[in-house]
Amino acid sequence: MYTPPKFAVDEDTAWGIVAEAGAGLFVRHGEDGLASVLLPVLVSSDRTLVSAHVAKANSWWRGLSDGAEVLAVFVAASAYVSPTNYPSRLEGVNHVPTWNYVMAEVRGRVTLHHDVDWLHQQTGGVTDHFEASRDPRWSTAETSEEYLAKQYQAIVGISLTVTGITASAKLSQNRVDVDREQVRSALADGSLADQVVADWMAR
Repeated sequence: MYTPPKFAVDEDTAWGIVAEAGAGLFVRHGEDGLASVLLPVLVSSDRTLVSAHVAKANSWWRGLSDGAEVLAVFVAASAYVSPTNYPSRLEGVNHVPTWNYVMAEVRGRVTLHHDVDWLHQQTGGVTDHFEASRDPRWSTAETSEEYLAKQYQAIVGISLTVTGITASAKLSQNRVDVDREQVRSALADGSLADQVVADWMAR
């Protein structure tokens, strides 16, 4: 990932981006070329493993063998920025449109999992993770074991042994303060996606 120094973030922030995105676009290269799939993930406490699962009917996993490299892309914020939001343009400063975003890339070596116990732990873990802030919370305990067993037969587990993470938070840091503040203010009044970028800018 191209990351100019002004947009670089530390490793803790990078993993925070992964957590905030929740799901990542997993990209692999196989005999049939490039393929991708969007998957919600769990990150191990030591950040060495990222786990997910994919429908067995999805051919994405069939192009993989254990140890193959996979790239997972996580986007936590993304919005268009118009030059009309730069007050400095009124003073004769030239500008062009741009895009603000917050994203992370995780690289890793993949392992495929078909073991029911592993799938049970992973699916239960990802459910508990995303249900944690909800009220009421849903649990797999509300579903019959027979139904869950059928679901496990229809999915394949995926884990990435992390080999690296990079991230970029492009949030108008390269603009003068008056321009940056106007961009943040305009985005705060925009769409939900715009507001997410404004929130990141306010941090």
